[in-house]
Formats: sequence, C-alpha cells, structure tokens
Amino acid sequence: MGVAYSEDLRRCIVKAYEESKASSRKLAKRFEVGKTFVNELIQRYKETGSLSAKPHGGGEKPQLNTEDLKWLKAKVIEKNDSTLKELCQELESRGIKVSQSTMCRALKKIGLTRKKKLFMPTNSREKKCKA
Repeated sequence: MGVAYSEDLRRCIVKAYEESKASSRKLAKRFEVGKTFVNELIQRYKETGSLSAKPHGGGEKPQLNTEDLKWLKAKVIEKNDSTLKELCQELESRGIKVSQSTMCRALKKIGLTRKKKLFMPTNSREKKCKA
C-alpha cells in the first residue's frame, strides 16, 4: 500500500483545476499522478470541500480469532510433530477451513515455528577429504 499524497499537492491540483478548468488527464500528467486520483479528488472537493486523504479501510479480517489461536497453540503443544496439512484438517473438523499458508502465518503469530527434519543419516552427508 502506498502513502497518501500530501495535502499541499492536493491543494495545488485543485487550485490548478479551478484556475484553468484543465482536463483531469492534463492535470494528472502535469502533477505526475493518476487520472483517477485527480477525478476523485476534484469530485470529493466539490461535494465536501475537503482535501484530506480518506482514512485507511482497516484491511481484511483475520480468519482465525484469538480463541482459535489458543486452541491451535494447545494442539501443537499436545502433538508437536503435526504437519501444516494435519493442523489444517483438524481445524477444518472444527468448521474453519484455512490454507497451509494461513496456518503457517498463524503459527508464527503465536510464536511457534516448524522444525525442519533431516531425511538422511548424517554420516552419508559427510564430505570426504581429497588428499
């Protein structure tokens, strides 16, 4: 997500529009902003008289609430060798379907990480010295 344009830039765009009645396309090119931004700014200024940026929308609601995260933490403590897929399936049995990516983010959120296992014996991985 980008940063909102400054109030000063917004004021300059509206002032240029009022003085010259130039098209939004020309104003967008002149101030190096998007045409849609100019259209919406001028529209909002006409309707409300405000040049300030709109407040942030708040983002997307998390799929797992605090109760679900507590359950997840207890489940992982109980059985710490569960895979992401198994945890997703157990959560689905509780009526909440999430992807493995979401499960991984949830585990990070509650401070748990997955352990990586070596699938080959350590002695077969040793490097041999050339003499």
